[in-house]
Amino acid sequence: MPAAPTSIMRHFAALSDPRAERGKDHLLLDILTIALCAVICGADSFVEMEQFGNAKRAWFATFLDLPNGVPSHDTFGRVFAALDPDEFGRCFLTWVRAALPAVDTTVVAVDGKTARRSHDRGAGKAALHMVSAWASASGITLAQVATDAKGNEIAAIPALLDLLALDGCAVTLDAMGCQTAIAAQIIAQGGDYALALKENHADLYREVAHLFADADATDGADYEQERAETLDGGHGRVELRRYDVLRDARTLAHLDPDGRWEGLRAVGRVVAERRGAGSATRETRYYLTSLADARRFGRAVRAHWGIENGLHWVLDVAFREDESRARVGASAANFAALRRLALNLLKAERTAKVGIKAKRLKAGWDERYLLQVLAA
Repeated sequence: MPAAPTSIMRHFAALSDPRAERGKDHLLLDILTIALCAVICGADSFVEMEQFGNAKRAWFATFLDLPNGVPSHDTFGRVFAALDPDEFGRCFLTWVRAALPAVDTTVVAVDGKTARRSHDRGAGKAALHMVSAWASASGITLAQVATDAKGNEIAAIPALLDLLALDGCAVTLDAMGCQTAIAAQIIAQGGDYALALKENHADLYREVAHLFADADATDGADYEQERAETLDGGHGRVELRRYDVLRDARTLAHLDPDGRWEGLRAVGRVVAERRGAGSATRETRYYLTSLADARRFGRAVRAHWGIENGLHWVLDVAFREDESRARVGASAANFAALRRLALNLLKAERTAKVGIKAKRLKAGWDERYLLQVLAA
């Protein structure tokens, strides 16, 4: 009897079953186990879950009860629409903590992604916007919180941070998360922050840009300034990044005279210059940060952008998340969490030196490899 699927689902055993007793033809853990295995192996819809379950029925019967066979796609859809997404998310978190205790959380990137086809205009339902916390070094999703619009991301971030242990972590957020309350929460939880500063704080943005311009003009004579640089090349392109921090008390007092930004120890600037194939570009970004060391600041802000390629891009390309039409009830949020759980397992399995899409195919072809993924 394979032990791996049941050991994973142990963390979901306390999940409340939303169905009435008379409507329970299938056990909730059977439904969740088949759904998880199906998504790992390439299923991107409830119909595909049913097809996968039937194709692997003999294998599932070796460790699941299946009192009435494999659930139909309608059953999968109804159950995932009715499950409490917050409770499902808490089960996800307990699994991450138990199964992946050694995840490197030196930098935790927080960012949101919209599932574009999860909206239902006829019912007045906005597309799902999932805010995720991502361990940059490990490529593992630590937790996520669902909202119904990108504009609600500010409210979702504190709830997401509440789920995390931030001692010793550097938390990075884009401009949406550049809020005094969020900075204070990260510091209170023992972490550091690097918050992207843009025109949503127009006056502060201009002040920081002016301070760096003045520091450049005077070669930093009137400022306590530190710089770190990285140089990368490949495919005919060279990219130079300069990471500067201004950390003197006079600068910080000028920018934040009332001490509204808890833990603020520096303002940061990133200048990225790219040259190649007869073209050159230059981009400048500004930050508020509790990281006064230029090297650590540079590592944190550079690691943040990995969430786009390592999580959001993979979900769209390998899992086709943007094409998902799950939208009834909480099905979009719960299916999104299931994808992230499957992606964590696939990333944690390191024997197959191939991409995520190829791992999904391999798991579908080879039940022994699927068990390795489940036990990762």
